[in-house]
Amino acid sequence: MEKDRLQKGLLPRHIRMMAIGGMIGAGMFKGSGDTLSLAGPGVIFAYLFGGALLLVVMGALAEMAGVYPKADMRYLIEKAFGRQAAFIVGWLYWINWVLVMAVEIVAAGSFLQYWFQSAPLWLLSFIVALCVLIVNLANVKYYGEVEFWLSGVKVMALVLFIILGGTLLFGGFSGGPTPPLKNFMDNGGFLPKGWAGVFSSLLVVMFSYGGSELIGLTISETKNAEQVLPRVIRGVIGRVALFYTLPLLIISGLVPWNHILQGGSPFVQVLAAVGLKGAAHIMNFVMLTAVFSAANSGMYATSRMLYSLAQGGEAPRIFTRVSKHGVPVYGLVVSAVSLFVGVLAAYLTPANVFNYLMGIPGFTVMLVWIGIVFAQLKLRTQYPSQPSYKLRLFPYTSLFTGISLIAIFISVLLNGQNVVSSIICLAVMAILFVSARIKQKSLAGQSQGTVTERRRQA
Repeated sequence: MEKDRLQKGLLPRHIRMMAIGGMIGAGMFKGSGDTLSLAGPGVIFAYLFGGALLLVVMGALAEMAGVYPKADMRYLIEKAFGRQAAFIVGWLYWINWVLVMAVEIVAAGSFLQYWFQSAPLWLLSFIVALCVLIVNLANVKYYGEVEFWLSGVKVMALVLFIILGGTLLFGGFSGGPTPPLKNFMDNGGFLPKGWAGVFSSLLVVMFSYGGSELIGLTISETKNAEQVLPRVIRGVIGRVALFYTLPLLIISGLVPWNHILQGGSPFVQVLAAVGLKGAAHIMNFVMLTAVFSAANSGMYATSRMLYSLAQGGEAPRIFTRVSKHGVPVYGLVVSAVSLFVGVLAAYLTPANVFNYLMGIPGFTVMLVWIGIVFAQLKLRTQYPSQPSYKLRLFPYTSLFTGISLIAIFISVLLNGQNVVSSIICLAVMAILFVSARIKQKSLAGQSQGTVTERRRQA
Protein backbone atom coordinates (compact mmCIF):
# COMPACT_ATOMS: atom_id res chain seq x y z
CA MET A 1 0.00 0.00 0.00
CA GLU A 2 1.18 3.51 -0.81
CA LYS A 3 0.07 6.16 1.68
CA ASP A 4 -1.65 9.48 1.15
CA ARG A 5 -1.25 9.82 -2.59
CA LEU A 6 -3.94 9.92 -5.26
CA GLN A 7 -2.86 9.52 -8.87
CA LYS A 8 -3.37 12.30 -11.40
CA GLY A 9 -4.97 10.04 -13.97
CA LEU A 10 -8.00 12.08 -15.05
CA LEU A 11 -7.71 13.68 -18.48
CA PRO A 12 -9.52 16.86 -19.66
CA ARG A 13 -12.02 14.83 -21.70
CA HIS A 14 -12.79 12.72 -18.63
CA ILE A 15 -13.50 15.84 -16.54
CA ARG A 16 -15.59 17.36 -19.32
CA MET A 17 -17.85 14.33 -19.65
CA MET A 18 -18.02 13.83 -15.89
CA ALA A 19 -19.27 17.41 -15.55
CA ILE A 20 -21.86 16.97 -18.29
CA GLY A 21 -22.88 13.50 -17.12
CA GLY A 22 -23.22 14.68 -13.53
CA MET A 23 -25.89 17.16 -14.57
CA ILE A 24 -27.71 14.97 -17.08
CA GLY A 25 -29.15 11.99 -15.31
CA ALA A 26 -32.35 10.18 -14.55
CA GLY A 27 -34.02 13.47 -13.60
CA MET A 28 -33.69 14.65 -17.18
CA PHE A 29 -34.98 11.53 -18.92
CA LYS A 30 -37.57 10.52 -16.37
CA GLY A 31 -38.42 13.67 -14.40
CA SER A 32 -38.82 16.23 -17.17
CA GLY A 33 -42.57 15.64 -17.15
CA ASP A 34 -42.72 16.74 -13.51
CA THR A 35 -41.08 20.10 -14.17
CA LEU A 36 -43.30 20.68 -17.20
CA SER A 37 -46.38 19.98 -15.09
CA LEU A 38 -45.29 22.67 -12.63
CA ALA A 39 -44.70 25.48 -15.12
CA GLY A 40 -45.65 24.36 -18.63
CA PRO A 41 -43.35 25.33 -21.54
CA GLY A 42 -42.14 28.32 -19.50
CA VAL A 43 -40.08 25.94 -17.39
CA ILE A 44 -37.20 26.66 -19.76
CA PHE A 45 -36.81 30.04 -18.01
CA ALA A 46 -36.19 28.16 -14.76
CA TYR A 47 -33.56 25.98 -16.45
CA LEU A 48 -31.86 29.03 -17.99
CA PHE A 49 -31.82 30.88 -14.67
CA GLY A 50 -30.57 27.81 -12.85
CA GLY A 51 -27.90 27.37 -15.52
CA ALA A 52 -26.79 30.99 -15.03
CA LEU A 53 -26.42 30.44 -11.28
CA LEU A 54 -24.54 27.21 -11.92
CA LEU A 55 -22.19 29.03 -14.31
CA VAL A 56 -21.16 31.38 -11.50
CA VAL A 57 -20.78 28.52 -8.97
CA MET A 58 -18.58 26.52 -11.31
CA GLY A 59 -16.67 29.63 -12.36
CA ALA A 60 -15.90 30.35 -8.71
CA LEU A 61 -14.69 26.78 -8.30
CA ALA A 62 -12.49 27.03 -11.39
CA GLU A 63 -11.00 30.32 -10.18
CA MET A 64 -10.07 28.86 -6.78
CA ALA A 65 -8.65 25.74 -8.46
CA GLY A 66 -6.27 28.03 -10.34
CA VAL A 67 -4.92 29.37 -7.05
CA TYR A 68 -5.05 26.18 -5.00
CA PRO A 69 -4.45 23.40 -7.56
CA LYS A 70 -3.95 20.72 -4.89
CA ALA A 71 -7.06 21.62 -2.87
CA ASP A 72 -10.39 19.87 -3.31
CA MET A 73 -13.85 21.29 -2.63
CA ARG A 74 -13.88 20.43 1.08
CA TYR A 75 -10.47 22.01 1.67
CA LEU A 76 -11.57 25.26 -0.02
CA ILE A 77 -14.55 25.52 2.32
CA GLU A 78 -12.30 24.78 5.29
CA LYS A 79 -9.83 27.46 4.21
CA ALA A 80 -12.62 30.01 4.01
CA PHE A 81 -14.85 29.12 6.97
CA GLY A 82 -12.89 26.78 9.22
CA ARG A 83 -12.90 23.11 10.14
CA GLN A 84 -16.40 22.99 11.58
CA ALA A 85 -17.98 24.14 8.32
CA ALA A 86 -15.83 21.69 6.34
CA PHE A 87 -16.75 18.87 8.74
CA ILE A 88 -20.49 19.52 8.39
CA VAL A 89 -20.47 20.01 4.61
CA GLY A 90 -18.13 17.07 4.02
CA TRP A 91 -20.09 14.51 6.01
CA LEU A 92 -23.42 15.87 4.73
CA TYR A 93 -22.15 15.49 1.17
CA TRP A 94 -21.07 11.92 1.93
CA ILE A 95 -24.55 11.08 3.32
CA ASN A 96 -26.08 12.75 0.28
CA TRP A 97 -24.27 10.53 -2.20
CA VAL A 98 -24.86 7.33 -0.21
CA LEU A 99 -28.61 7.99 -0.38
CA VAL A 100 -28.47 8.92 -4.06
CA MET A 101 -26.42 5.81 -4.86
CA ALA A 102 -28.91 3.55 -3.08
CA VAL A 103 -31.85 4.95 -5.03
CA GLU A 104 -29.97 4.83 -8.35
CA ILE A 105 -28.93 1.20 -7.76
CA VAL A 106 -32.51 0.13 -7.01
CA ALA A 107 -33.67 2.07 -10.09
CA ALA A 108 -31.02 0.29 -12.20
CA GLY A 109 -32.30 -3.05 -10.92
CA SER A 110 -35.84 -2.13 -11.90
CA PHE A 111 -34.70 -1.18 -15.43
CA LEU A 112 -32.90 -4.51 -15.78
CA GLN A 113 -36.05 -6.23 -14.57
CA TYR A 114 -37.76 -4.89 -17.69
CA TRP A 115 -35.69 -7.45 -19.66
CA PHE A 116 -35.23 -10.07 -16.92
CA GLN A 117 -38.70 -10.17 -15.43
CA SER A 118 -38.22 -13.40 -13.51
CA ALA A 119 -35.12 -12.17 -11.66
CA PRO A 120 -35.71 -10.66 -8.19
CA LEU A 121 -35.11 -6.92 -7.87
CA TRP A 122 -32.65 -7.32 -4.99
CA LEU A 123 -30.42 -9.64 -7.03
CA LEU A 124 -30.28 -7.34 -10.05
CA SER A 125 -29.59 -4.34 -7.80
CA PHE A 126 -26.84 -6.30 -6.04
CA ILE A 127 -25.18 -7.15 -9.38
CA VAL A 128 -25.24 -3.49 -10.43
CA ALA A 129 -23.73 -2.47 -7.07
CA LEU A 130 -20.90 -4.98 -7.54
CA CYS A 131 -20.20 -3.60 -11.02
CA VAL A 132 -20.01 -0.06 -9.59
CA LEU A 133 -17.58 -1.24 -6.92
CA ILE A 134 -15.35 -3.06 -9.46
CA VAL A 135 -15.16 0.01 -11.72
CA ASN A 136 -14.12 2.22 -8.81
CA LEU A 137 -11.48 -0.23 -7.56
CA ALA A 138 -9.57 0.21 -10.81
CA ASN A 139 -7.07 2.96 -11.55
CA VAL A 140 -8.79 6.37 -11.63
CA LYS A 141 -7.87 6.65 -15.32
CA TYR A 142 -10.06 3.62 -16.08
CA TYR A 143 -12.84 5.04 -13.92
CA GLY A 144 -12.66 8.24 -15.95
CA GLU A 145 -12.75 6.24 -19.18
CA VAL A 146 -15.87 4.30 -18.12
CA GLU A 147 -17.60 7.48 -17.01
CA PHE A 148 -16.60 9.16 -20.28
CA TRP A 149 -18.44 6.54 -22.34
CA LEU A 150 -21.43 6.33 -20.00
CA SER A 151 -21.89 10.09 -20.21
CA GLY A 152 -21.36 9.87 -23.95
CA VAL A 153 -24.37 7.56 -24.27
CA LYS A 154 -26.57 10.09 -22.45
CA VAL A 155 -25.32 12.99 -24.54
CA MET A 156 -25.75 11.06 -27.79
CA ALA A 157 -29.30 10.09 -26.79
CA LEU A 158 -30.15 13.75 -26.22
CA VAL A 159 -28.56 14.87 -29.49
CA LEU A 160 -30.50 12.24 -31.47
CA PHE A 161 -33.68 13.19 -29.63
CA ILE A 162 -33.19 16.87 -30.51
CA ILE A 163 -32.64 16.01 -34.20
CA LEU A 164 -35.57 13.59 -34.46
CA GLY A 165 -37.92 15.69 -32.35
CA GLY A 166 -37.04 18.89 -34.19
CA THR A 167 -37.61 17.19 -37.53
CA LEU A 168 -40.99 15.92 -36.37
CA LEU A 169 -41.96 19.33 -35.01
CA PHE A 170 -41.46 20.92 -38.43
CA GLY A 171 -43.27 18.28 -40.43
CA GLY A 172 -40.79 15.47 -40.87
CA PHE A 173 -42.12 11.88 -40.81
CA SER A 174 -45.65 13.17 -41.49
CA GLY A 175 -47.68 14.43 -44.40
CA GLY A 176 -47.32 18.10 -43.56
CA PRO A 177 -45.95 20.42 -40.96
CA THR A 178 -47.80 20.81 -37.69
CA PRO A 179 -48.08 24.47 -36.60
CA PRO A 180 -44.93 24.67 -34.45
CA LEU A 181 -46.42 27.14 -31.98
CA LYS A 182 -49.79 25.44 -31.52
CA ASN A 183 -49.01 23.57 -28.31
CA PHE A 184 -47.01 26.51 -27.00
CA MET A 185 -49.99 28.85 -27.27
CA ASP A 186 -52.85 26.47 -26.44
CA ASN A 187 -53.67 25.12 -22.98
CA GLY A 188 -52.99 28.40 -21.18
CA GLY A 189 -50.14 29.70 -23.31
CA PHE A 190 -46.40 29.60 -22.76
CA LEU A 191 -46.76 30.49 -19.07
CA PRO A 192 -49.98 28.65 -18.11
CA LYS A 193 -49.25 28.98 -14.38
CA GLY A 194 -47.55 32.35 -14.52
CA TRP A 195 -44.17 33.23 -13.07
CA ALA A 196 -45.21 31.61 -9.80
CA GLY A 197 -45.19 28.28 -11.63
CA VAL A 198 -41.73 29.01 -13.02
CA PHE A 199 -40.46 29.80 -9.52
CA SER A 200 -41.96 26.64 -8.04
CA SER A 201 -40.30 24.57 -10.76
CA LEU A 202 -37.00 26.29 -10.04
CA LEU A 203 -36.73 24.33 -6.81
CA VAL A 204 -36.83 21.04 -8.74
CA VAL A 205 -34.65 22.39 -11.56
CA MET A 206 -31.83 23.34 -9.21
CA PHE A 207 -31.80 19.83 -7.78
CA SER A 208 -31.59 18.37 -11.28
CA TYR A 209 -28.37 20.34 -11.87
CA GLY A 210 -26.88 18.70 -8.77
CA GLY A 211 -23.80 16.60 -9.38
CA SER A 212 -21.87 19.23 -11.30
CA GLU A 213 -19.98 20.21 -8.16
CA LEU A 214 -18.49 16.70 -8.20
CA ILE A 215 -15.58 17.95 -10.30
CA GLY A 216 -14.55 19.92 -7.21
CA LEU A 217 -13.36 16.56 -5.83
CA THR A 218 -11.37 15.71 -8.98
CA ILE A 219 -8.87 18.55 -8.57
CA SER A 220 -6.29 16.41 -6.78
CA GLU A 221 -6.51 13.70 -9.48
CA THR A 222 -6.43 15.97 -12.52
CA LYS A 223 -3.28 16.86 -14.41
CA ASN A 224 -2.80 20.65 -14.62
CA ALA A 225 -6.09 21.26 -12.80
CA GLU A 226 -5.50 25.04 -12.70
CA GLN A 227 -5.51 25.10 -16.51
CA VAL A 228 -7.97 22.29 -17.26
CA LEU A 229 -10.91 23.18 -15.01
CA PRO A 230 -11.56 26.73 -16.34
CA ARG A 231 -11.58 25.44 -19.94
CA VAL A 232 -13.87 22.54 -19.06
CA ILE A 233 -16.34 24.64 -17.08
CA ARG A 234 -16.62 27.38 -19.67
CA GLY A 235 -17.41 24.83 -22.36
CA VAL A 236 -19.75 22.63 -20.33
CA ILE A 237 -22.33 24.98 -18.81
CA GLY A 238 -23.65 26.31 -22.12
CA ARG A 239 -23.99 22.81 -23.54
CA VAL A 240 -25.88 21.60 -20.49
CA ALA A 241 -28.31 24.52 -20.68
CA LEU A 242 -28.98 23.64 -24.32
CA PHE A 243 -29.35 19.93 -23.51
CA TYR A 244 -32.07 20.80 -21.00
CA THR A 245 -33.92 23.60 -22.80
CA LEU A 246 -34.01 22.27 -26.37
CA PRO A 247 -35.52 18.84 -25.51
CA LEU A 248 -38.12 20.47 -23.27
CA LEU A 249 -39.05 22.95 -26.01
CA ILE A 250 -39.42 20.08 -28.47
CA ILE A 251 -41.51 18.04 -26.03
CA SER A 252 -43.75 21.04 -25.31
CA GLY A 253 -44.19 21.66 -29.03
CA LEU A 254 -45.09 18.05 -29.83
CA VAL A 255 -47.20 17.12 -26.81
CA PRO A 256 -49.52 19.42 -24.82
CA TRP A 257 -47.79 20.08 -21.52
CA ASN A 258 -50.85 19.06 -19.50
CA HIS A 259 -51.03 15.67 -21.26
CA ILE A 260 -47.44 14.61 -20.73
CA LEU A 261 -47.87 12.85 -17.40
CA GLN A 262 -50.90 10.98 -18.71
CA GLY A 263 -48.95 9.63 -21.67
CA GLY A 264 -45.93 8.25 -19.79
CA SER A 265 -42.37 9.33 -20.50
CA PRO A 266 -42.29 12.31 -22.88
CA PHE A 267 -39.14 10.97 -24.54
CA VAL A 268 -40.84 7.65 -25.27
CA GLN A 269 -43.83 9.51 -26.74
CA VAL A 270 -41.65 11.41 -29.19
CA LEU A 271 -39.66 8.35 -30.24
CA ALA A 272 -42.89 6.44 -30.80
CA ALA A 273 -44.26 9.35 -32.84
CA VAL A 274 -41.36 9.15 -35.33
CA GLY A 275 -42.20 5.49 -35.87
CA LEU A 276 -39.09 4.21 -34.17
CA LYS A 277 -39.89 0.65 -33.11
CA GLY A 278 -38.64 -0.47 -29.74
CA ALA A 279 -38.67 3.07 -28.34
CA ALA A 280 -39.34 1.72 -24.86
CA HIS A 281 -36.29 -0.58 -25.10
CA ILE A 282 -34.09 2.29 -26.27
CA MET A 283 -35.18 4.57 -23.45
CA ASN A 284 -34.85 1.76 -20.94
CA PHE A 285 -31.22 1.31 -22.02
CA VAL A 286 -30.56 5.05 -21.82
CA MET A 287 -32.14 5.21 -18.37
CA LEU A 288 -30.09 2.23 -17.20
CA THR A 289 -26.94 3.97 -18.42
CA ALA A 290 -27.97 7.20 -16.69
CA VAL A 291 -28.59 5.65 -13.27
CA PHE A 292 -25.46 3.46 -13.46
CA SER A 293 -23.44 6.56 -14.30
CA ALA A 294 -24.97 8.41 -11.34
CA ALA A 295 -24.18 5.53 -8.96
CA ASN A 296 -20.67 5.31 -10.40
CA SER A 297 -20.13 9.02 -9.76
CA GLY A 298 -21.57 8.61 -6.27
CA MET A 299 -19.07 5.89 -5.36
CA TYR A 300 -16.24 8.13 -6.58
CA ALA A 301 -17.60 11.10 -4.61
CA THR A 302 -18.08 9.23 -1.32
CA SER A 303 -14.65 7.55 -1.35
CA ARG A 304 -12.85 10.81 -2.23
CA MET A 305 -14.80 12.79 0.35
CA LEU A 306 -13.82 10.29 3.06
CA TYR A 307 -10.22 10.60 1.86
CA SER A 308 -10.45 14.40 2.07
CA LEU A 309 -12.10 14.33 5.51
CA ALA A 310 -9.40 11.98 6.79
CA GLN A 311 -6.66 14.24 5.47
CA GLY A 312 -8.24 17.10 7.40
CA GLY A 313 -8.41 15.06 10.60
CA GLU A 314 -12.21 14.88 10.44
CA ALA A 315 -12.37 11.14 9.75
CA PRO A 316 -10.14 8.20 10.80
CA ARG A 317 -6.66 8.37 9.24
CA ILE A 318 -7.10 4.91 7.73
CA PHE A 319 -9.20 6.51 4.99
CA THR A 320 -6.09 8.24 3.65
CA ARG A 321 -4.54 4.90 2.70
CA VAL A 322 -4.62 4.16 -1.02
CA SER A 323 -4.02 1.04 -3.09
CA LYS A 324 -1.20 0.57 -5.60
CA HIS A 325 -3.61 1.99 -8.20
CA GLY A 326 -3.98 5.20 -6.20
CA VAL A 327 -7.53 4.40 -5.05
CA PRO A 328 -8.62 5.22 -1.46
CA VAL A 329 -9.62 1.61 -0.92
CA TYR A 330 -10.79 1.82 2.71
CA GLY A 331 -13.05 4.75 1.93
CA LEU A 332 -14.32 2.77 -1.02
CA VAL A 333 -15.11 -0.28 1.14
CA VAL A 334 -17.00 1.76 3.75
CA SER A 335 -18.95 3.57 1.02
CA ALA A 336 -19.72 0.22 -0.63
CA VAL A 337 -21.01 -1.25 2.66
CA SER A 338 -23.15 1.87 3.15
CA LEU A 339 -24.38 1.45 -0.41
CA PHE A 340 -25.46 -2.15 0.16
CA VAL A 341 -27.21 -1.13 3.40
CA GLY A 342 -28.89 1.70 1.53
CA VAL A 343 -30.02 -0.64 -1.24
CA LEU A 344 -31.49 -2.99 1.36
CA ALA A 345 -33.24 -0.08 3.09
CA ALA A 346 -34.58 1.25 -0.21
CA TYR A 347 -35.85 -2.23 -1.06
CA LEU A 348 -37.46 -2.99 2.32
CA THR A 349 -38.81 0.35 3.56
CA PRO A 350 -42.04 1.93 2.34
CA ALA A 351 -41.54 4.33 -0.53
CA ASN A 352 -42.61 7.40 1.46
CA VAL A 353 -40.02 6.71 4.19
CA PHE A 354 -37.13 6.68 1.73
CA ASN A 355 -38.57 9.66 -0.15
CA TYR A 356 -38.32 11.66 3.06
CA LEU A 357 -34.65 10.72 3.37
CA MET A 358 -34.12 11.71 -0.25
CA GLY A 359 -34.94 15.28 0.72
CA ILE A 360 -31.41 15.47 2.13
CA PRO A 361 -29.59 15.49 -1.26
CA GLY A 362 -31.52 18.54 -2.41
CA PHE A 363 -30.56 20.51 0.67
CA THR A 364 -26.97 19.30 0.50
CA VAL A 365 -26.45 20.43 -3.09
CA MET A 366 -27.71 23.90 -2.23
CA LEU A 367 -25.47 24.16 0.85
CA VAL A 368 -22.40 23.06 -1.12
CA TRP A 369 -23.09 25.60 -3.86
CA ILE A 370 -23.62 28.36 -1.31
CA GLY A 371 -20.37 27.34 0.39
CA ILE A 372 -18.43 27.46 -2.90
CA VAL A 373 -19.68 30.92 -3.85
CA PHE A 374 -19.08 32.52 -0.47
CA ALA A 375 -15.70 30.77 -0.14
CA GLN A 376 -14.65 32.49 -3.35
CA LEU A 377 -15.98 35.82 -2.05
CA LYS A 378 -13.91 35.48 1.10
CA LEU A 379 -10.74 34.01 -0.39
CA ARG A 380 -10.42 36.35 -3.39
CA THR A 381 -8.63 39.00 -1.29
CA GLN A 382 -6.31 36.37 0.22
CA TYR A 383 -5.05 34.71 -2.96
CA PRO A 384 -1.27 34.05 -2.72
CA SER A 385 -1.12 34.34 -6.52
CA GLN A 386 -3.39 35.54 -9.29
CA PRO A 387 -5.32 32.82 -11.22
CA SER A 388 -5.25 32.68 -14.99
CA TYR A 389 -9.06 32.62 -14.96
CA LYS A 390 -11.14 35.12 -12.97
CA LEU A 391 -14.89 35.21 -12.60
CA ARG A 392 -16.25 38.24 -14.41
CA LEU A 393 -18.09 41.13 -12.74
CA PHE A 394 -16.82 40.13 -9.32
CA PRO A 395 -18.18 40.58 -6.64
CA TYR A 396 -21.62 41.32 -8.09
CA THR A 397 -22.13 37.97 -9.83
CA SER A 398 -21.00 36.01 -6.79
CA LEU A 399 -23.16 38.05 -4.40
CA PHE A 400 -26.24 37.77 -6.61
CA THR A 401 -25.73 34.02 -7.00
CA GLY A 402 -25.16 33.47 -3.29
CA ILE A 403 -28.24 35.49 -2.30
CA SER A 404 -30.38 33.73 -4.94
CA LEU A 405 -29.27 30.31 -3.73
CA ILE A 406 -30.02 31.23 -0.12
CA ALA A 407 -33.50 32.44 -1.15
CA ILE A 408 -34.16 29.18 -2.99
CA PHE A 409 -32.84 27.16 -0.05
CA ILE A 410 -35.13 28.96 2.40
CA SER A 411 -38.08 28.50 0.04
CA VAL A 412 -37.44 24.75 -0.08
CA LEU A 413 -37.04 24.64 3.68
CA LEU A 414 -40.35 26.43 4.31
CA ASN A 415 -42.31 24.65 1.58
CA GLY A 416 -45.24 22.85 3.22
CA GLN A 417 -44.74 19.82 0.99
CA ASN A 418 -41.20 19.37 2.34
CA VAL A 419 -41.96 19.51 6.08
CA VAL A 420 -40.78 15.98 6.92
CA SER A 421 -37.70 16.19 4.67
CA SER A 422 -36.84 19.61 6.12
CA ILE A 423 -37.07 18.30 9.69
CA ILE A 424 -34.88 15.28 8.86
CA CYS A 425 -32.30 17.45 7.12
CA LEU A 426 -32.19 19.97 9.98
CA ALA A 427 -31.87 17.10 12.48
CA VAL A 428 -28.95 15.60 10.54
CA MET A 429 -27.28 19.01 10.33
CA ALA A 430 -27.76 19.52 14.07
CA ILE A 431 -26.12 16.14 14.79
CA LEU A 432 -23.21 17.01 12.51
CA PHE A 433 -22.87 20.44 14.12
CA VAL A 434 -22.66 18.91 17.60
CA SER A 435 -20.20 16.29 16.31
CA ALA A 436 -18.07 19.04 14.75
CA ARG A 437 -17.98 20.93 18.07
CA ILE A 438 -16.99 17.79 19.97
CA LYS A 439 -14.31 17.01 17.38
CA GLN A 440 -12.90 20.53 17.57
CA LYS A 441 -12.74 20.44 21.39
CA SER A 442 -11.05 17.04 21.22
CA LEU A 443 -8.41 18.31 18.80
CA ALA A 444 -7.90 21.44 20.91
CA GLY A 445 -7.43 19.27 24.00
CA GLN A 446 -4.91 17.05 22.22
CA SER A 447 -3.01 20.10 21.00
CA GLN A 448 -2.93 21.63 24.48
CA GLY A 449 -1.79 18.31 25.95
CA THR A 450 1.04 18.10 23.42
CA VAL A 451 2.20 21.64 24.27
CA THR A 452 2.08 20.88 28.02
CA GLU A 453 4.07 17.67 27.56
CA ARG A 454 6.75 19.47 25.54
CA ARG A 455 7.08 22.11 28.25
CA ARG A 456 7.55 19.41 30.89
CA GLN A 457 10.23 17.71 28.80
CA ALA A 458 11.96 21.04 28.31
